[in-house]
Amino acid sequence: MSERRCPKCGTVYADTARFCPRDGTMLVEEQTKPAPAPAPTPSGGATAVRTPQTHKPGLDRASSLSGHVLDSRYHVERKLGEGGMSYVYLAREVATGHDVAIKVLSPRLATDRSSVERLRREAGLAMRLDHANVCRILRLGESEDGLIYLVMPFLKGELLSDREVRDGPMDLAVGVDILRQVCAGLHHAHELQIVHRDLKPENIMLVPEDGGRDRAVVMDFGLAKERRADPQIAKLTATGIILGTPEFMSPEQIRGKQLDARSDIYALGIVAFEMFTGKLPFQGRNAQEMMIARLRGHPSKLRMLRPDAPEGLEKVLARAMESSPDTRYDTALEFADALSPSGRGFLSKIKEKLK
Repeated sequence: MSERRCPKCGTVYADTARFCPRDGTMLVEEQTKPAPAPAPTPSGGATAVRTPQTHKPGLDRASSLSGHVLDSRYHVERKLGEGGMSYVYLAREVATGHDVAIKVLSPRLATDRSSVERLRREAGLAMRLDHANVCRILRLGESEDGLIYLVMPFLKGELLSDREVRDGPMDLAVGVDILRQVCAGLHHAHELQIVHRDLKPENIMLVPEDGGRDRAVVMDFGLAKERRADPQIAKLTATGIILGTPEFMSPEQIRGKQLDARSDIYALGIVAFEMFTGKLPFQGRNAQEMMIARLRGHPSKLRMLRPDAPEGLEKVLARAMESSPDTRYDTALEFADALSPSGRGFLSKIKEKLK
């Protein structure tokens, strides 16, 4: 008999449920009587990980690594954040002295084969990415006491979500520039047949550069999926098992359909709308109602909430959020090009700011 648990609040539901009605988080399946499973066979170019079969004492320290040395390689300085799936730390590589960010898999999930396999897949995909607007994965490792972790460059910046909370709706010129950078990073991933699947403000880092301009970096390809998936990946993301954040899912993702680059374009359209207005384009009392609204309704008009936005920008975002993938932009570069005419005046203002 199996049950599903919310990794965020810990509530357990019957195996027919998919999302936690309290917070919209995807539920994680867990067996009431787990049976030992063989370790996955190393494949592709990703580093092999030994799948834990039992709880290891070392997993208990996943949430309290600050001040400790991980795997004799990384001196962990402080915790940067945590979520339902992992803990993120700032660390210093002992051999080089370089600062890195380390994502440690939550002990509640470290013994779950599907969660470990997803982390292996995240590393295998993200190690192929190499673009200024995408965060790379440097290494996937497992400590002797069972901690499974990802090593990434440490980016000194601010999450787009934090910027929105602090400053409210973003300046149009700055926002268009950020959107075009995100499009460039997504296009690089899409060219490698990788779809992000979970694009949201919490997954976009703004890194200050000389002159005051922010470099937008797409983070966390943890739910990324190759368009041409092998059977093992297909089993993990099978139709009906919806992965992603409910507020930003495309209609086809909600329905559990096959995804391509146009699903990320839809999510970026929602990100853009929220960035410029401080509100989501689809309303509902909870995540489920907002998902239904995206299946049956139409997004709010940008200029109703942001009167100073040009009509051209409103039309660009509306097309990105079209319900049917066939009526959206085909590629992220096409989306970026569409932003150029609407944002031409804005971009000139940005250049003036950089002088």
